Amino acid sequence: MNALTFKGELLPSYASIYNDEANAFVSTLAEEFSPRVAALLEARKVRQAEIDAGQLPDFLAETKHIREGDWRILGIPDDLQDRRVEITGPVDRKMIINALNANVKVFMADFEDSLSPTWDKVAQGQVNMRDAVNGTISLDDPKSGKHYELNDDPAVLVCRARGLHLPEKHIHLNGQEIPGGLIDFAYYFFHNYKTLLAKGSGPYFYIPKLQSHKEARWWADLMDKAEDLVGLERGTIKATVLIETLPAVFEMEEILYEFRDHIVALNCGRWDYIFSYIKTLKNYPDRVLPDRQVVTMDKPFLSAYSRLLIKTCHKRGALAMGGMAAFIPAKDAEANATVLKKVVGDKTLEAKNGHDGTWVAHPGLADTAMAVFNEYIGEGKANQMDVLRTEDADVTAEDLLEPCEGDRTEEGMRANLRIAVQYIEAWIQGNGCVPIYGLMEDAATAEISRSSIWQWIHHGKNLSNGKKVTVELFRELMLEEMETIKSEIGEKRFKEGRFSEAAKIMDRFTTSEKLVDFLTVPAYEYL
Repeated sequence: MNALTFKGELLPSYASIYNDEANAFVSTLAEEFSPRVAALLEARKVRQAEIDAGQLPDFLAETKHIREGDWRILGIPDDLQDRRVEITGPVDRKMIINALNANVKVFMADFEDSLSPTWDKVAQGQVNMRDAVNGTISLDDPKSGKHYELNDDPAVLVCRARGLHLPEKHIHLNGQEIPGGLIDFAYYFFHNYKTLLAKGSGPYFYIPKLQSHKEARWWADLMDKAEDLVGLERGTIKATVLIETLPAVFEMEEILYEFRDHIVALNCGRWDYIFSYIKTLKNYPDRVLPDRQVVTMDKPFLSAYSRLLIKTCHKRGALAMGGMAAFIPAKDAEANATVLKKVVGDKTLEAKNGHDGTWVAHPGLADTAMAVFNEYIGEGKANQMDVLRTEDADVTAEDLLEPCEGDRTEEGMRANLRIAVQYIEAWIQGNGCVPIYGLMEDAATAEISRSSIWQWIHHGKNLSNGKKVTVELFRELMLEEMETIKSEIGEKRFKEGRFSEAAKIMDRFTTSEKLVDFLTVPAYEYL
């Protein structure tokens, strides 16, 4: 067996994570599973080329027997039955403590879209997660003087690994980068499964960015192998899969089937789903989305996605999780009342549809979301698994692909620019979860912003004021919005930051001839 080589500095505090036993475990998994990833990523390109050439996504004819078959997933552990409110955030120490202490059922600790994967963030994240599992995590904040520690009854911990498209450049095997998701999964699993099981919980994961049931098979095989290597019963590792790409929505049942020993739920990852809709249908001028701000869950194509997910999950014995409320509570009472009203509206729609739970980005929204789901789930129940939606008409491919009405405005385009530049600047500085204009933004934000504008330029669309969206207009507005950012944050912060770099990255990936799949892959070189 070949040894891992580390390109990141192995600080003394990391020694307990990257020890010989853990590294041997990771090496065994990487030896078998890393080579399979290239073929899966290539299959994505082939499928995308077919869509670009005019073959719209549809349900697969070759897996019809799975969709029509009589089967259910293996089962859901007791501590994952009730997930009515979940909070998400990166794996930094303070976030983990605050999130586990919030009035929520689950904390999804994130190595993916809300984490900028610098070496230290990834390594320290594993240390923080182990300390959280052990119940020893605490923090004395030097800035505020506050002490943070876990409450007696913290939320259930679930780890989100990186998607298949993201490598980990700091750990190599045979001279090759290892998939970041494998690294996140394997080290977290190895160090924590015994303690988690002893506490009556287990090694639980969120899996992002899947595009096909074959990719689900890769993850399921990886989990099988991990269980076998340490002598665990099949299905001990549990996964929730985010349905956040357009191709995956057509393969939800197949994903559940391939993952049936491990899966407990699917989740509507709606921000990435919107980005994926743009990216997948980028060649279709009749399916160009309007301003991000008006693409809400009541739009027909998103409503169809939510309802189909609920129906599919409940039919197979899995939970159906709703999407993110990205709002941040406002300090002003009137403004905060407006925020909470929006959250109530959004969560009511999800709960009414039959979702079993939802996401919030801030502990201050937990009580509001909890009240909505308490009302719909009712007393003495853990979820809404009894909502089968059997009376619904079948959701068709046309429903899922339906164009979305709404304006493309200059104001919306300018907002996209400001948000994307500020997010990219934070990301290349090592911060992947950023409050911007009252919303907690992660990588999906920048992706929607730059892909929307790319699509508007590509198809020569007009804004509602008659201006045609061109590269020239993009650059003109970018210069003006950079001045707006400077005036909002102050000259000092602007000069000390990396905003000019961020603007160049935004320009590079918005004006390119071809739409780059994921901003975070080429942006990784800036970390």
